[in-house]
Amino acid sequence: MKDGVNGIALGVFVFFFLAVTAMGFLAARWRRAENEHSLDEWGLGGRSFGTWITWFLLGGDLYTAYTFVAVPAAVYAAGAAGFFAVPYTILVYPLIFTFLPRLWSVSHRHGYVTTSDFVRGRFGSKGLSLAVAVTGILATMPYIALQLVGIQAVLDVMGIGGGENTNWFVKDLPLLIAFGVLAAYTYSSGLRAPALIAFVKDTLIYIVIAVAIIYIPIKLGGFDDVFAKAGEKFAAAGAGGLVPAPAGQWTYATLALGSALALFMYPHSITATLSSGSREVIRRNTTILPLYSLMLGLLALLGFMAIAAGVEVTNGQLAIPQLFENMFPAWFAGVAFAAIGIGALVPAAIMSIAAANLFTRNIYKDFIRPDATPKEETRVSKIVSLLVKVGALVFVLTMDKTVAINFQLLGGIWILQTFPALVGGLFTRWFHRWALLTGWAVGMVYGTVAAYGIASPTQAHFGGSAKEIPGIGQIGYIGLTAFVLNVIVTVVLTVVLKAVKAPEGVDQTRPEDYTADAGDAGVRVELPPATAGAPQ
Repeated sequence: MKDGVNGIALGVFVFFFLAVTAMGFLAARWRRAENEHSLDEWGLGGRSFGTWITWFLLGGDLYTAYTFVAVPAAVYAAGAAGFFAVPYTILVYPLIFTFLPRLWSVSHRHGYVTTSDFVRGRFGSKGLSLAVAVTGILATMPYIALQLVGIQAVLDVMGIGGGENTNWFVKDLPLLIAFGVLAAYTYSSGLRAPALIAFVKDTLIYIVIAVAIIYIPIKLGGFDDVFAKAGEKFAAAGAGGLVPAPAGQWTYATLALGSALALFMYPHSITATLSSGSREVIRRNTTILPLYSLMLGLLALLGFMAIAAGVEVTNGQLAIPQLFENMFPAWFAGVAFAAIGIGALVPAAIMSIAAANLFTRNIYKDFIRPDATPKEETRVSKIVSLLVKVGALVFVLTMDKTVAINFQLLGGIWILQTFPALVGGLFTRWFHRWALLTGWAVGMVYGTVAAYGIASPTQAHFGGSAKEIPGIGQIGYIGLTAFVLNVIVTVVLTVVLKAVKAPEGVDQTRPEDYTADAGDAGVRVELPPATAGAPQ
């Protein structure tokens, strides 16, 4: 790492940071709502975004600073195993094509803001709704923290904040400033702020990746030399490297599949989805979002380039920022750092809004103030969005960065356990609400206990997300194993509960709700109870 501050790179970074800050505050005037005091407006942008805005918003939401830093860092450290993110993003789009339009339709018809809103309306269960809400909030918190870790990695490489012996306040002041700005414009503009900034973020990322994938290999002697040097490093370490080792193939496959199932269970993914203006916008987006997977594949190659360039860092999360610092002219390094920094601000804003909406609608309104007005809901959600960011900031400043990463992996295990209630509920009401709640609890307990027993060189517990699969003997993703247990328990208990005629909750939805579009009559009204089997 170079000594001192990279003044030119810092200047470019600050320019873009100030530009998106201004955009964040101006977003409050963009598509100004008639009634700003509602979660539909503040938390979902008025449910009015078209195809391209939704595409940039979802891309900015899913492909984060953590993606930009951690995916090539995984390739840098572990070789081809780090490419698992590429197949899982390919798997996810056909999956979401089948269920996201249905979720959008029923949510639009009934005014649902969160997944927990839908679960409560579908199964008539506040307990199941609460479980989904709490899981979403817990899984989102470390994810927000990782966005701040991405900003911190860029600041470290640029030399901002001093060394390890610097006063903690001075060292973390740049991160505190970035956090303060993020909190302010999110509070002011709601989801419109990250939607507007996402245009800048994704444009910068595409430019940086396009330049990096051409410019850096040329400087390193071509892709032949890049792969040769990477292969030599991993061969010397006995790690296989360019091809996943046979012992790791189950881990690779189960992690890819489990991650694909979990990605759109996260509250921020659903928040971005429900902000769109029509069902067809969602369908179109599932066909063009794979362009981001192409970018991700190219991005992952930067890990091999960092090896070929001789980048040596003690923290793998610094590998790609350091590669940019070493290989690019200072001004373009600043552009790359800005892409990563803004790539943290967009998803962090959406995540905090999504977590706040869950708390407001499914904890505060359901259990604390059932008669809360839309204005009060919006005010509470704004305040909670600030508290969520503060919690993430404290997490980053007080804990080791590897802890933040491993807790995000734990969050992935947790959020996957909401899949049966959400996706299952979109297609059938056969599952019993008590069975779903029990299955969720079994998956959560197994996943947490299994992850607790995983040690790493830096942690005694929660050191990873892979463990031997019971009955198979192969090492696989804990989250997928927990999910399978969840489904088995849910199915068996449903059969039992139906046999004893245990009471089922009231389904507030109808079959036609799941195919309704924006122009259909009857949107955002609470319909009378339908039959227990809808939709067919």
